[in-house]
Amino acid sequence: MFKDKLSVIIPVYNEEKSIYNTLNTLYDVLNKTGIRFQIIVVNDGSTDNTAAEINKIVFKIITIHHEMNKGYGAALKTGIKHAASELVLITDADSTYPVEIIPELIGKMESSDMVVGARIGDKVKIPLLRRIPKTIIRKLAEYLSERKIPDLNSGLRIMKKDIVLRFLPLLPNGFSFTTTITLAMITNDYRVNYIPIDYHKREGISKIKPIKDTLNFIQLIIKTILYFEPLKIFIPASLAFFLLSIALVLYRIIMSKGFLVVTVIVFVTAIQLLAIGMLADLIDKRMR
Repeated sequence: MFKDKLSVIIPVYNEEKSIYNTLNTLYDVLNKTGIRFQIIVVNDGSTDNTAAEINKIVFKIITIHHEMNKGYGAALKTGIKHAASELVLITDADSTYPVEIIPELIGKMESSDMVVGARIGDKVKIPLLRRIPKTIIRKLAEYLSERKIPDLNSGLRIMKKDIVLRFLPLLPNGFSFTTTITLAMITNDYRVNYIPIDYHKREGISKIKPIKDTLNFIQLIIKTILYFEPLKIFIPASLAFFLLSIALVLYRIIMSKGFLVVTVIVFVTAIQLLAIGMLADLIDKRMR
């Protein structure tokens, strides 16, 4: 059903060293599949020779230019809005993802709403400085979503366009676009499957800011879970305050002294958090 239509979206920002080879390799792979496809390149305000490298391409592509850099997610949104196909595939311009795996990703869409290339193959070149926070973020997302997530923010994935459009207003303009769409689909019970892939050393300089982006990712995970599964946040928080209030009561009994006012405040806070969580969950279920 889906194998005859595919839109490939590539966000590009200052990738003069790799974009030409990436596009040529991608075209060769897609051309061999026999499917009908379009390639959409979103030049997100590049200030180097990226535009000139794109203009060297001899086959047909759709090029969209942002006058200024709006962000990875913003470039993807632009590409998705212009996609003419039922399926959209995203990949990066820095030659890190093995586009040769694309036919396998397409094939798995017969039983999926999104298929992600999970960077857990035999050859994965992720710097240690990024690997540690990525693991922490992934474990947090798995805990909150109660689902195994081999790769939370892989930039190689194929998705049904109509589902992505449903969540488009919630998706951020930065690198956390992929994290958000993963959690949005998982928490709404869409079929998300993974295929192990290798991940090559990038060409050019990474745009990731480890500390800032890690903090943003953590904030985003909590925000997304709050939006779709608020009880996953409020119940543990309420339980923590409730246990703290019990500990304060026991301390008062054993020591014959304690903080009565503080104990009452902590207990009331636990009740309020639970009530807010249940109300948020009710609103979320009714909105769906």
